[in-house]
Amino acid sequence: MGFFKKKNLPTFPVPPAPYHTLPVNQVSIHTKTDIDDGLTPQEAAQRLELYGFNELSGQGNVSVFAVLYRQIVNALTLVLVIAMVISFVFKDYVEGAVIAFVAVTNTLIGFTQEYSAEKTMESLRRMASPTTRVIRGDSLISVSTRDIVIGDIIVFEEGDVIGADARLFEVFNLEVDEALLTGESIPVAKSVNEIEDHDKPLGDRIDMVFSSTTVTKGRGKGIAVNIGMKTEIGKIAKTLASTSVVTRTPLQKKLEILAYALFGLAIILAIIVFGVNKWLVNNEVVIYAISLGISVIPEGLVAVITLTMAFGVRQMAKNYAIVRKLNALEALGSVTNICSDKTGTLTQSKMIATDAWLPGDGLYRISGRNGFSPEGKIYRCGTNGTNETSEIEVEDEEVTSDNMRYAFTRLVQASALCNMAVIKKGKGDDEWHAIGDPTESALQVFAHKAGLSKPVLTAEPFKFELVQEYAFDTELKRMSVVCKEKSTDAYYVFLKGATESVLNQCTKIQFGENEVNLDREKFGPELYNELEKLASKGMRVLSLAYRRVIKSDIEISKWTREKADTDMIFLGLVGIYDPPRPESKAAIQRCFGAGIEVHMLTGDHPTTASAIAKEIGILPLLWSPELENEGKFNSQLVMTAAQFDALSDAEVDNLSELPKVIARCIPDTKVKMIDALHRRNKYVAMTGDGVNDSPSLKKADVGIAMGLGGSDVAKQASDIVLSDDNFATIVNAIAEGRRIFSNIQKFILHLLSGNAGEIVTLIIGLSFIDSDGISVNPMSPLQILFLNMVTSSPPAMGLGVERASGDIMRYPPRSKGGLFTWEVIIDMIYYGIVLGGLSLANFVIVIYAIGNGNLGQNCNSSPYGQESLEIACHQIYRARGTTFATFTYILLIHAYNCRSLRDPIWTMKLYDNKILFWSVFGGLLTAIPTFYIPELNSKVFKQLGIGYEWGLIVGAVIIFEIFVEVYKFMKRRYLKPLEIVEGEGLKRQYSLNEYP
Repeated sequence: MGFFKKKNLPTFPVPPAPYHTLPVNQVSIHTKTDIDDGLTPQEAAQRLELYGFNELSGQGNVSVFAVLYRQIVNALTLVLVIAMVISFVFKDYVEGAVIAFVAVTNTLIGFTQEYSAEKTMESLRRMASPTTRVIRGDSLISVSTRDIVIGDIIVFEEGDVIGADARLFEVFNLEVDEALLTGESIPVAKSVNEIEDHDKPLGDRIDMVFSSTTVTKGRGKGIAVNIGMKTEIGKIAKTLASTSVVTRTPLQKKLEILAYALFGLAIILAIIVFGVNKWLVNNEVVIYAISLGISVIPEGLVAVITLTMAFGVRQMAKNYAIVRKLNALEALGSVTNICSDKTGTLTQSKMIATDAWLPGDGLYRISGRNGFSPEGKIYRCGTNGTNETSEIEVEDEEVTSDNMRYAFTRLVQASALCNMAVIKKGKGDDEWHAIGDPTESALQVFAHKAGLSKPVLTAEPFKFELVQEYAFDTELKRMSVVCKEKSTDAYYVFLKGATESVLNQCTKIQFGENEVNLDREKFGPELYNELEKLASKGMRVLSLAYRRVIKSDIEISKWTREKADTDMIFLGLVGIYDPPRPESKAAIQRCFGAGIEVHMLTGDHPTTASAIAKEIGILPLLWSPELENEGKFNSQLVMTAAQFDALSDAEVDNLSELPKVIARCIPDTKVKMIDALHRRNKYVAMTGDGVNDSPSLKKADVGIAMGLGGSDVAKQASDIVLSDDNFATIVNAIAEGRRIFSNIQKFILHLLSGNAGEIVTLIIGLSFIDSDGISVNPMSPLQILFLNMVTSSPPAMGLGVERASGDIMRYPPRSKGGLFTWEVIIDMIYYGIVLGGLSLANFVIVIYAIGNGNLGQNCNSSPYGQESLEIACHQIYRARGTTFATFTYILLIHAYNCRSLRDPIWTMKLYDNKILFWSVFGGLLTAIPTFYIPELNSKVFKQLGIGYEWGLIVGAVIIFEIFVEVYKFMKRRYLKPLEIVEGEGLKRQYSLNEYP
């Protein structure tokens, strides 16, 4: 990439026949891969180096010419070009040459900065690009789609974007949207059987999946056979996503508009100059107009902002938050509410099945909490049952194959078979690994501990075979499979999911070895009591059911989900514990202190959700359903999705505050929550990982997708991707967003207050009229260029990389007003007036108090003889040098003032920001040669060396600081504090009438 093309790489050997016509074993042999264990990491690395990346030619490249065009065609360059042309027209060749040099240098610096920033964003976008799950070295891992190689075993499910052309060898209800390639809007059902016709149309090659198409249903596995330009999408050279790496953010667009507005102001001020000088157009007047025009434009502003943002997103990437869209940086500082999922984000996603409960049998305890290792035992703890005459039968009896009860056997079978996860021991590290969903992996570990794992159940003597699968539905909250037991020729439906969803499909209960009709009034209270006991410990509770089907009843292949999930027999509950992340509680407390409210939107049971919410601090420790029902809270803090969705918009708006926890949440509930928050003028960050989360991710002000467990569709709809799926990373990203925005505000304040000071100096300077009736310029055009380019820009960059203050998360969220709040605007005007006034005061002192008041003749242009210089302009040149020095040193010291809008300068460490320190120190030294090098001072900068005037300059710096500190003191005393008062965030989060 960059300026050069890549070298041509070798291509993978051509197969003996098209891949869709070859059996799977031949494809496996040709690609030299293992369909069970995949390639080894070493083989994948070798193939990546040999055959290159899986990307389309030119995809995502940064356009050199586009970046250069943006640097040339902008208001700043336009002003400089006009100034250069006018200087040459009026034969001021020295000034014209210097302006030309500055224009070229500024363009090159801006180009280098923006090109570097875009390259950074390009690499970050690749990190956030769609990922693909592949099996390598017998482990399931996620890799960037760009890193797929031929022979990779790719695994995909609903919502995934296929990363490469692949030959299928395992499918379940797999349907793929191939409209991108074929134009056919109906998804294509896939199969694993090879096709004999070599010339079969693309849409009919049902044993293949193709790069960039989307899985709409089911799941599957395939062998990657073509990558990059060799894929079908590569052959037609159609790029799906925008290849523009950096789009202009709203902030950048506003600043570009500001730049052109300032350009218009420069024209108006130039007209004023000509008007004051009675429309006389000569060298002196034109140079004054050029000076005023240049003073309006903050040189390098857009480039510094781009660089600051690029630096910020690089820092965020190091902290596991990958920014896909730069506008997210602007929104982060305004976030008032975070709506987060629970599993894997607030918790560790290390799920372990710890308890089970069966009607009649009672509670079972599952030991062993060593990750995915199936080492552990199961104990039956006894029960009182539902029969009043029953007694405790067994206390802590170890369950073995000899004493395992019938109902428990069926529960374990349902756990193992209604489950797509796989656990196996790695060949290299001897560790147990899981391939699949964490919840299903926990159930598989449970089945292994019981001795009835899926490998056991699919072998002799059971020989269960999967016939049909109905994937987990986020709205129905359940999943089911149909299996055939070959040893008996019987069919079974196994079902798992949320208790209320499973129970609605049941008509009977497995009570010991007997099937009992389900009496909801009698059984319901006992069941939900046991569920509450498990859920109150923070466990995710799943219910399982089954039924036996006689083969002759129906044609099972034609079953719908509704047909399969009927007349089920309830088996029992399994409690799965997912411990909270240790950092979640502290991160949530940081949010409260920053005025950010946290909401948990989860698919779990309300009791499970509220238990975890209390543990991590989203709910107060005193919260309980009983207290809430007694009216101890101002609003209902915990709701189910059904309760929340049943409310009208008006009823939601009438709530004193929105719920902190919504359980059994479905995707539509997330959208409704965002709408409700927006109606309250809140700024929302929403997390999501599934296909159905895309609408909420797009509607949120900041959509945050999960990098590890999120679907590709969710990632593409998001603004930020978390590479560690951690809630604390969201909070860190908000803090970083606030830092970036705060720094932009700081250096804009510094740059524009300097421009305001220059305008004040030059506008008032129009009143100084020489003997020819021409306004005398207090500062020359090149002095102003020096101030804007050398004096202002380096400290601005230093302010751009300023570290976050320790109290960055003690401020409330930034208002939607943006950078230019009234406080900042008034600060700019105030500092500009004081800066310009003091500089002009020194000009007046040198001319009138110390000098004789002679304003000379033709002193705006360079005199050509030393004699004329001494006679006509000596006094003006010394006054101009004093003004320039005053402005330079005040502006450099002012960079430290701009580190905080209100804190005094003595509270800031001098050397903690090294870039700022050395830019200020360097600026102090760099200005000195301009006063004392002959010819450079008089003919270029139009000034002379100064002596006693240094006392005036030091005095002006001191007076400026006094004005600044008095002004900041008044702001601290009379304006509302910026920080959140201790405890206020907590009070806003918890609506408890009495605080613990």
